[in-house]
Amino acid sequence: MGDTAEAYAARIATIRSDLVVQGVLAREMTEHAFDAIFARDLDVARKVIARDDEVDRVDLLVEQSVVDLLVDIARSECDIGAGLIREILVCVKVNNELERIADAATSVAERIIELADRTTPFPETARVITNSVVGILRDAVVCFERFDPERAKVVLRCEGTVLKFAESTARAAEERVAAGSMSADVAFHLHAIVHQCEVIADHCTNIAEQVIYAATGVVVRHTGGAWVELPTSKPALDGD
Repeated sequence: MGDTAEAYAARIATIRSDLVVQGVLAREMTEHAFDAIFARDLDVARKVIARDDEVDRVDLLVEQSVVDLLVDIARSECDIGAGLIREILVCVKVNNELERIADAATSVAERIIELADRTTPFPETARVITNSVVGILRDAVVCFERFDPERAKVVLRCEGTVLKFAESTARAAEERVAAGSMSADVAFHLHAIVHQCEVIADHCTNIAEQVIYAATGVVVRHTGGAWVELPTSKPALDGD
């Protein structure tokens, strides 16, 4: 394709497109796993587990594409600028986050299979937290696709909501166990599922942080109970 900034930008765009497809797959796995929780649908749960191999395959392909790209850039005399370098770094990190999200969805599906024919209903807040996580994941993928820092900030603000719902769900489960309307075993699986919801939300915020960094060069961190933008240590470079 040639050793030009434009050619390398096109290759980066292709990698990003592959990651967007990967993100949609991770979201679908998550959504289907969550739906299977409440339907106790073992067939859907098994299909989610089977799709994890597809995510792993794309994860390796994306990683190899990035390695090939970096090798070609290192061998060329082309200055691609700080902006494109940030995009490459973000692609590597987002690739890892999406693979971990798919792993979390697979873990949820495995819990559903372990629950088998135990049909004790979960607290209503369990449905609220799963719906919230799906929405956050959808926004995380979209903000990465568009490199939209404003939408990324929406993702960051939503993580706290997930944590609050997780706490409410855990308390409701404890009350049911104490009242004898939910077995300790079912409550244990619910706790594990809620934990995976928190894990997915955390990976989504990591993606959002990287989008803000790629789009603006600004580093954001969760400090003192809030997301703050940290000043960079040096002025923006050419190409930002």
